[in-house]
Amino acid sequence: MVESAGRVVELSSPFIRSAGRILVGLGFEVILVEPPEGDPARREFDGHAFAHWHAGKKSVVLDLATEASRRNLTRLLANADIFLDGSDVGTEPAPPQHGSTVHVRVTPFGMEGPRRRWAATDLVVAALGGMLAQVGDPDGPPLALPEGQAEQLAGVNAAIGALLGLRMRANGPVPTVDIAVQECVAAGLEAGALAYLHEDRVPPRPGRVHPLVPHGLFRAADGYLGGGLGGSPRMWDALLAWLIEEGAAEDLDDPRWNDPVERKIHQDHIFEVVQRFLGKWTKQEFAVAAQERKLPWAAVDRPDELLLNPQLNDRDFFLDVVSGESVTRDLGFGFAFPEGARVRALTVPELGEHQALLGPLRGQSAARQAATSPGGGRMPLDGIRVLDLTWVLAGPYCTRILADHGADVIKVESLGRPDPTRFAPAMHLSRGPHDDPDTSGYFNDVNRNKRSITLDTRSAEGLAVLADLIAQSDVVIENFSSSVMERMGLGYERMRELRSDIVYVSMSGMGHTGPLRGWVSYADIVSAAAGLTALTGWSADEVVGVIYGHGDIVAGLQAATAVLAALDHRDRTGRGQHVDLSQYEAMASHMGTSVVRAAGSGQVPTPLGNAHPTMSPHGVFRCLGPDRWCAIAVRDQADWERLCVVIERPEWVVDERFRTAETRREHQDEIAAVITAWTVSMPADLAAEQLQSVGVPAGAVQNGRDLVEADPHLRARGYYVRGVHPRVGPFLHEGAPVRIGRPVAVRRAAPMLGTDTDAVLGDVAGYSSETIARLRAGSVLS
Repeated sequence: MVESAGRVVELSSPFIRSAGRILVGLGFEVILVEPPEGDPARREFDGHAFAHWHAGKKSVVLDLATEASRRNLTRLLANADIFLDGSDVGTEPAPPQHGSTVHVRVTPFGMEGPRRRWAATDLVVAALGGMLAQVGDPDGPPLALPEGQAEQLAGVNAAIGALLGLRMRANGPVPTVDIAVQECVAAGLEAGALAYLHEDRVPPRPGRVHPLVPHGLFRAADGYLGGGLGGSPRMWDALLAWLIEEGAAEDLDDPRWNDPVERKIHQDHIFEVVQRFLGKWTKQEFAVAAQERKLPWAAVDRPDELLLNPQLNDRDFFLDVVSGESVTRDLGFGFAFPEGARVRALTVPELGEHQALLGPLRGQSAARQAATSPGGGRMPLDGIRVLDLTWVLAGPYCTRILADHGADVIKVESLGRPDPTRFAPAMHLSRGPHDDPDTSGYFNDVNRNKRSITLDTRSAEGLAVLADLIAQSDVVIENFSSSVMERMGLGYERMRELRSDIVYVSMSGMGHTGPLRGWVSYADIVSAAAGLTALTGWSADEVVGVIYGHGDIVAGLQAATAVLAALDHRDRTGRGQHVDLSQYEAMASHMGTSVVRAAGSGQVPTPLGNAHPTMSPHGVFRCLGPDRWCAIAVRDQADWERLCVVIERPEWVVDERFRTAETRREHQDEIAAVITAWTVSMPADLAAEQLQSVGVPAGAVQNGRDLVEADPHLRARGYYVRGVHPRVGPFLHEGAPVRIGRPVAVRRAAPMLGTDTDAVLGDVAGYSSETIARLRAGSVLS
């Protein structure tokens, strides 16, 4: 029997349940505290929702309205390593945990701030956090991402907070880990707020075209494809050669299109030519043909089609959820853990099946007690060194999380291979010229708190230096294609020779094994292949898709979770490991109940627009001013009655047509017209405030400018953090969603290219100044 990684008590909510699921996948014993009537998910989708979120957990029943049950909860927590607390602010059933139990508190807006008691759903925090402003057509309403993406961003951040707390408690009692879901969303917008911070620009909703790079959504003969021109001259050349070969280039062989600026200016024309070519192919045939040419394209697959995907099946991604005599296929986890093991099956607990756990207390489940003396201001990852071989967004987002919480992150670059976000004009995000590698707002936000060295890894001498740095590191992270590290002679076995307990996290698009391991991927490709794009739209025939880098954010969060879990595993066993993280699997693991519903009921999930399967009304409504909207979510009959009073339709409270969510959906156009007539006469913030004053979840759809300038709650919590860069000067950075006692600080600005090379090679690798000078003279150090 494998020893549990620790005991977790989960007081669940939609914003925290995925954290418990992730910890189940990491080997923790998770005890779900349910009310007498059972968790609400037991009644959703014929129980399939509960099976997805809570399979593998243990169930105890406590009526927390009673003093006796609250005492039982306190006793249960005394024997736990982690308390996942999803209770509403002001309704806490147990006192804060500051001893050996890490208390992770997940609420829509955090424990402090003027909106801390606001009601919220996934839609409302997605609106207030900036996500909705980034999805949808420019001339249409903002569009929600499906399967609770805001909730799941909160869940993976909560898992990260729990693992950070476990590391921190070795130095003393851990303050409550405060996670605001709005901040989890605001931290995952790619350039959503950065464009405003660094260019005074608010991009419009991009529709089906990526706001930065030349990618988008295209129609195939039998569905949709995600892809585009790629990110390098080679990809354009290969695409053009293919078009010429097929007689479909039209005017694209004109030399004018060799200029990437010209291609960007007239991108619409190029996309029209490409659309005419690929529209004759089936989506799978075109994707395979494109990938054979190393071009970044993928079919837009539905959740039910994922179950047939050869890559996911070859890597044993899926698992079985067992409920009595029933066995249903479901999504697996973001990565195989520990040491490459896959969870093959999870059992759905009966209500109160594990009530015996409320009996006499046992010893600490993981035998990990908190130190009795304060930690003296230490950060969770103090003393951990990370060698960062990543670039663009997914990998650097992971290492930003580690750096923010105290790790010494050393970013390896070269003049011949700098991070593209330092130079690429579309991603540079700067008020000045786009040819300065040190002034890119995109790079400087995601790489704060790190150091940079420049090293020629194409030379034997450079690889020898890299090996010396690996030997002195705890963690190595890279997001190369699957074979690169082996070709460099620095695969996992070689890393183990250099340091036996090394933690190596690879982040290739498809993983290091499987028939599609060589496929080229970008964030939008991953979202297309994983099912997210297929469910983002107004109907199966009107898919809009998610074009910005949500897949990169999810992969970065899952990779950070992997690093922290592997360090925890090393602390307990002395062993390091290789985590072969596939960005595809990371995104697929965030597809919620879509696959288990398709497998269990045979019903194929389809896009719902801004509607919701159990809430009504549920959507965004136009407000006063250009492109201003308010998100409103009615959870139950009580919300409906309060809404009716606020919008001056009290007679609807007793109208039989609107008695249930189902009947309200039958009259949704009439209801939406009346709500809009009320919202359109006032600012979105005012509409939200009036609804929130009576407890109805509502929030303005905020863009980057709104988040930075106008949100009083984010300002009160100090979410945007000022830092001073040696080249750029002062600017605001995105905050960090995981707060352990205090907000994360920008301790050092993002590094200028290679600025720390001498210091790192001296302090970390132990090189003499003469050795460094020799390497520099030989162009090993650039």
